Amino acid sequence: MANKNLSSFEILEKLISFPTISRTPNIELINWVANLLNSYGVKSTILQNQDGSRANLFATVGNPDIGGIMLSGHTDVVPTEGQDWQTDPFKLTECSGKLFGRGTADMKGFCASAIKVLCDASQENLKTPIHLALSFDEEIGCIGVRSLIDMLKNSPIKPKMCIVGEPTLLAVASGHKGKIALRTTCKGIEGHSALAPLALNAIHLGVDFINIIRNIQKELANNGKSDDDYDIPYTTLHVGKIQAGVALNIVPNSCLIDWEIRNLADDDPTAILEDIRKKVDVLVTNYKNPNAEIKWEKVFSYPGLGTNIGSDVINFVRSLTGTNNTIKVAFGTEGGLFHEEVGIPTVICGPGSMLQGHKPNEFISVEQMNRCDLMMNNLLRNVRY
Repeated sequence: MANKNLSSFEILEKLISFPTISRTPNIELINWVANLLNSYGVKSTILQNQDGSRANLFATVGNPDIGGIMLSGHTDVVPTEGQDWQTDPFKLTECSGKLFGRGTADMKGFCASAIKVLCDASQENLKTPIHLALSFDEEIGCIGVRSLIDMLKNSPIKPKMCIVGEPTLLAVASGHKGKIALRTTCKGIEGHSALAPLALNAIHLGVDFINIIRNIQKELANNGKSDDDYDIPYTTLHVGKIQAGVALNIVPNSCLIDWEIRNLADDDPTAILEDIRKKVDVLVTNYKNPNAEIKWEKVFSYPGLGTNIGSDVINFVRSLTGTNNTIKVAFGTEGGLFHEEVGIPTVICGPGSMLQGHKPNEFISVEQMNRCDLMMNNLLRNVRY
């Protein structure tokens, strides 16, 4: 690749052209970024998954023996199937001051600006290094970043702070909720519906289980911990999917329930699960049937983020954006993992709005991209001699 001084818009155009839907390959995008950085003399560490189709990337400009500032983004995007797009979702299209394409807001816009500042930083003498961390499969539970987390945990020198560039309209977000996704299996006894009382209806078990969840949700809403910085200021429990039944005249012997806990960062989800477990044990005992069974397994989880408002990372990123306000975001990010697993003080701050994310005709405004580039330029001015 020629050492061309690409703009963040040109980098974004290239990133959008890679259809990096979660669970599908992103290695071509990662290799393209690595080659671009290499043309500036910046070496990348590529952490591939087992089959080599997907990978994380980590690159540093400046002295690696100093902590530095990490810019973090995910390269995967949500599917476009079944959505009514007016443009090709994998071709960047500019119209009326907006840049349309899958991942423009969530979150290749930030990635493009971060890649650009690394290229620019390579031409400078830095007193503080800048790190770039790009991950995969964030959209399906922050599962791809785990090898990068392990690498950072084992590194003797860790980044001093991290900016996760999820879309916040460049507001500085100090926190987000954690999440545990679970699947519950309720087992009963199959039978003919004409003799239903002789069988054990797994759907009925499932309904009783859901009622336990709903009652605990009411208790958390009324008497649990509260944080008014969130739209929903308390920990939530939510049932999103139920699979059960073969035919109306067959009593079902299995009911699968997919549900989640989205907890405040200082709320303990394991205590909530223990409360549910105790109530489920009573429920199953009351059925007085040895075949009644309710079990669950964790599908994935990530911790919440709660960065102290007075911390250095908050003050530093405020100085880059020129705002004194902080917010908290409802959606989850990899920021909680960087903070909890690696100990890196972290904030969420990136261009665009999640109101445009995951939708057809996703876009980021040109104005937001320009403001993000300005934030990156301010970062570069802060870290160079």
